[in-house]
Amino acid sequence: MRIMWRDAPSHICRGGDLRGLAFCCPPVKNCPLHYALELLKMSPEEYVRIKEEFGRKTRLGEGRGTCFNSLVWCCKISKPCPFRDKALREIGMSEEEYMELKKKLAQEILRRSRFFKEAVEFLEKKGFKREDVERLLLETGDLRKTILMLKSSNLNI
Repeated sequence: MRIMWRDAPSHICRGGDLRGLAFCCPPVKNCPLHYALELLKMSPEEYVRIKEEFGRKTRLGEGRGTCFNSLVWCCKISKPCPFRDKALREIGMSEEEYMELKKKLAQEILRRSRFFKEAVEFLEKKGFKREDVERLLLETGDLRKTILMLKSSNLNI
């Protein structure tokens, strides 16, 4: 068995960082998802569009019989879900592939946000290397952690 996304965040509704948006449902009810989208400076419509586009490009778009008929909306593999698990079995997708695609989805959501672009530009102006800032933001999903890691590692120019 390969190692899955080892530091996968909790779901947003359980206090996870912004990468947890990869595990959220569509924004159909009042929940912490809306606060996370505000932080990213992303509308609910943009969020839905990004996830649906990702689903069309990957096997996460499959998942007939899940709550929203697409694995793109399904939760983390550690959360029990008979609908998701049945869909994975039907299409022959391993848990490892599922979590790897969810990790890529999380990165796609972050990369396409105004928050990400503005944070990278701001920290680059402060003297940090763009590639270090981008990598740490995508790895942590947290601006504060990124700044602390940049400062403690002396990853500046």
